[in-house]
Amino acid sequence: MRCKNVDSGKALRRAAVGLVALAALFVPAPAASAGPPPGGGRDKVIELPGASSAEGIAEGKGTTFFAGDLFKGDIFRGDIRRGTARLYIDVPDGRMAVGMKVDVENDLLFVAGGPNGQAYVYDTDTRKSVATYQLTADPAFINDVAVTDDGAWFTNSMKGELYFVPVDRHGKPGDEVRTLTLTGPAAETPADFNLNGIAAVRGGRTLILAHSANGALYTVEPGSGDTADSAKIRGASLPYVDGIVVKGNTLWAVQNMLNQVSRVRLDSRLDSFEVRDVITSPDFQIPTTAAVFGDTLAAVNAKFGIAGASKYEVVLVDAR
Repeated sequence: MRCKNVDSGKALRRAAVGLVALAALFVPAPAASAGPPPGGGRDKVIELPGASSAEGIAEGKGTTFFAGDLFKGDIFRGDIRRGTARLYIDVPDGRMAVGMKVDVENDLLFVAGGPNGQAYVYDTDTRKSVATYQLTADPAFINDVAVTDDGAWFTNSMKGELYFVPVDRHGKPGDEVRTLTLTGPAAETPADFNLNGIAAVRGGRTLILAHSANGALYTVEPGSGDTADSAKIRGASLPYVDGIVVKGNTLWAVQNMLNQVSRVRLDSRLDSFEVRDVITSPDFQIPTTAAVFGDTLAAVNAKFGIAGASKYEVVLVDAR
């Protein structure tokens, strides 16, 4: 990896550090210790070699995953079957990598850029940066992304807005960014982190949003125009909900500061959900996002608020 200019991303790093420090204020006491919790090693752990931080993960082809260095923005590629990972894309200076998703059909990786209001698209074959978008010029934290057949939707944790980046029929990212201003409870901003994880269901006709401050899940119908009402999916509170993954009628909700992932069953109308299981691991150290490969769940340890953290990894656990 080439040496990055220390000053080029200073503003982004300061903003991110401030956000991480703020999150650390809410860490329950047991999670604030350095090093892995007692009894570690039960589940498979894949180190991201050389990573300075971590936050996002995305499912690629087969057993391949992509994960990001939060502060540097660099992208790692790994394989859950082989249990290895390596630096794959050394990105331009000044970028960050928060949530991410892969458009497998078009070999595109969409990455949320955090406090600079940007989003990035990388070619997973050539490793090249193919597009950069300024989603908003307002104060923002672009947090996560969901991919549909037509493009990608991004969340903003500081404002009740979603942003859509189109992909044309040739698999090329478009130029125009669409802003969807939300109404209803998903648009509420009672805290510093509000909208967070996002997933597309019903062929992209419906989006499911995780709201960290409200500890809730919401649905949004994005195709009706420039504004959309949001409806709460009734169910138990999901404190510290972060990234979400949906496969069929099963949703996995990563609850970062609780060191757990709740597996919930959605009803057919997306009106309600029921928590069926709570997945824990002695190797979890503030997981933030996850990807699901069959019966395996891969979660990234962000280690927010953990003193002395120097290594970052992906933890593989039973998804069921």
